This record gives sequence, C-alpha cells and structure tokens, in this order.
Amino acid sequence: MSIIVFGSINIDLVATAPRLPVAGETLLGEDFFKIPGGKGANQAVALARLGIPTQMVGRVGADSFGAELVSNLQAAGVRTDNIFVDETVSSGVAIITVGSAGENQIIVIPGANRRVNQEDVERLSHLLPTATALLLQLEIPIAAVVAAAKAAQDANITVILDPAPAQSNLPDELYPLVDIITPNEVEAGQLVGFVVDGEKSAAKATEILLQRGVKSAIVKLGTKGVVCATAEETFFVPAFPVHAVDTVAAGDAFNGGLAAALFTGLSLNQAVIWGAAAGALAATKLGAQTSLPDKLTFDAFLKERGVGQIERRGDAGMGRRGE
Repeated sequence: MSIIVFGSINIDLVATAPRLPVAGETLLGEDFFKIPGGKGANQAVALARLGIPTQMVGRVGADSFGAELVSNLQAAGVRTDNIFVDETVSSGVAIITVGSAGENQIIVIPGANRRVNQEDVERLSHLLPTATALLLQLEIPIAAVVAAAKAAQDANITVILDPAPAQSNLPDELYPLVDIITPNEVEAGQLVGFVVDGEKSAAKATEILLQRGVKSAIVKLGTKGVVCATAEETFFVPAFPVHAVDTVAAGDAFNGGLAAALFTGLSLNQAVIWGAAAGALAATKLGAQTSLPDKLTFDAFLKERGVGQIERRGDAGMGRRGE
C-alpha cells in the first residue's frame, strides 16, 4: 500500500541581492539557488523521507527542469511512473528575488501544472486500489482537485486537503469529499471569512469547516500550536519550540508528518503531533525540499521531546473510509 500525492511540481529559481531592483534597473546580485519545489512535490518528498511508500501524480514540461524535478523526486524515494511529461508547455517555475532585509518579489509561471486535467485524474484512479490516502493542494486547477477527491471517495480512500494557496471560494461540493482539511491561520481565515489568529478563533473556524462537510478540520497556528476538531472532539496541540530559519515548507512537512502517522496506524491526535514535529523541524533549515526531515532525524526529534510509544488504531495502518 502507498500514499498518493496529486499536485504541483515546480522549480524555484532564487536570486539574492542587496535590495530589490526598481523598474528598469539592472542590479548586481549576490547568490543564486535552484531549488525543487511545488506543494505537491514537497509533500511527496516529506512522506518518502519519513519512510512511507509514496507515488506522485502530476505534470512537468519536456525541458531540463522537468527532467531534474522528476530525478529529484526519484532520489527522495518517490515513485514517478505517473508524472506526465507535457511537450506543449514549460515546467512550473517560480522566479524569486530576495533582498538583504528579507523582502522578496516572486513571479510564478504554473506551466505544466496549469494543464493538469481529467487525463491525470484517470492515471490517479488506476493507483487507488493500492492506496490508503490521497493528498491534495490547490496549485493545480480546482476542477482536477475536485475530480480527484471524488475518485478517491468512490474508492473509499482517505482524502487530505491542504487548501493552499489560500482561496475564499472553494466549491461547496469539495468539502464533503474531504476527510481532513489542514489550512494555516491565513488560509482558514480566507475559507471562513473572518480573522483566525489564535486558539479560540481557530476552534470557531473548525466548526464552520465541519458544518460544510469535512470529517476533520485542522488549523495550523504556527508557533501558537494546532487546533483539530472532529464531530466527536476538539483538541489543541502546542507547537514544538525551535529556532526558525525558514518556514517556507513547514506546512508541507506538517501534512507529510500527519499522513505518515495515520499510515502507520496512529490516532488522529498523535498524527497532529507528528505533523507539528515535522513542521517544526522543516522550519530550522533553509529551502523547501532541502528542509524536509528524514526518518532518523524525525525519530530522534520526537524522542528528545518525550514523545514516546503511542496508541495505535490497529495493525493495518491508515484504513479506508469506514474501516
């Protein structure tokens, strides 16, 4: 059995400079970095590094970036058989300029990610009989996200949605297809229409998300912790204190840790703890995929912080819906 990630695959081209250039100006920069990214690919790598059998479904262009992105996923242990190479468009690219004060300018070219469609959903559907969960994000067309969630529900597969980038107009039909939704506080605010900035407002947001049809709602509050609610309970998990260097992939690491715990048979409460731990670890290093922890580092982090043996839901790991 495996977990499937259906989503975006990008390359980040990052230039650093003393300051950001103004319109029409040529400015000498300092450093350049080429970093694999995309929320879908990030979450696939997060899972694979934690030892979870992972398959990625998405698109890249028929260019050198596409080949590099697929190779990078393979090196992390992700199955890439169902990544389609689209010869009509470039791979997804983010062009990022960062000034010395930390300010940035970003241009995102979705490229092949924008072309993800029903053909990709059909490739995904062929994998569902051997999967326990499907991870989704919002960097591919929303119609493909809804279709993939519907296919997973029909196959009795757990659907985990990271509603990022933030959107305020998710289709009503998507919510009942989702088992677990994992917005951060900004994304939660966009979804429910009011500011989410602490435990109380996060709990209110989870109530609304449950009313819309999701089975479990998790709101990530960064250093303020995590609120999780189901129809039966609402609970809070404090954040793991770390020295944060770069939080760019913390949300993706959270979803990887959460899904990894459920795959190995842990309770939802413990899965949220795993998610918080993976997110904290990712924040201690620069970059997206370069910051995602491996299993050895992750296990040591949990042990050092006294997270010991925990309740399991059974030997079968993450069950299908209703199991």
